[in-house]
Amino acid sequence: MPHTPDDLFAILAQLGIRTQTVEHEAAFTVEDGKRLHGRSLPGVNVKNLFLKDAKDRLWLVSAPWERVIDLKTLPTHIGSKRLSFGSATLLMDVLGVIPGAVTPFAPINDTAKRVTVVLDAWMMRQETLNAHPLVNTATTNIASGDLLAFLRHVHGEPVLAELDAPL
Repeated sequence: MPHTPDDLFAILAQLGIRTQTVEHEAAFTVEDGKRLHGRSLPGVNVKNLFLKDAKDRLWLVSAPWERVIDLKTLPTHIGSKRLSFGSATLLMDVLGVIPGAVTPFAPINDTAKRVTVVLDAWMMRQETLNAHPLVNTATTNIASGDLLAFLRHVHGEPVLAELDAPL
């Protein structure tokens, strides 16, 4: 069974990580997020892509809402081959979330460590971030350093990539 938001919050509390969460209607896209909660929390709002490359490696890429992610040039930034979106079934099997709820918290469910987590480097230099807490009916604010500590605890070292850098 995948972890629930309550499981996530319990682990964050065990690590001494404080968060703030707001509930809202289901937000499946960045546009939904802007309409439903917009700037109700301080910090950078995060979008996430669950991807599969030509060698069947899995990737979770987290970046600011505003970042344009080009799947043709992204492999150069992260060291992969041709990328495509992973299926909803694979997403649930590996990260335990549905489309629209993909989040940098989801590696809590990847016990086999099949996914390489990639975080936008600029985003991680910001004070706080906003991401779904395993469901798309809430948004959680967390310090960027605390997100790193969480990921290191549950999954390992993420990759920080300059996704806005020209090729």
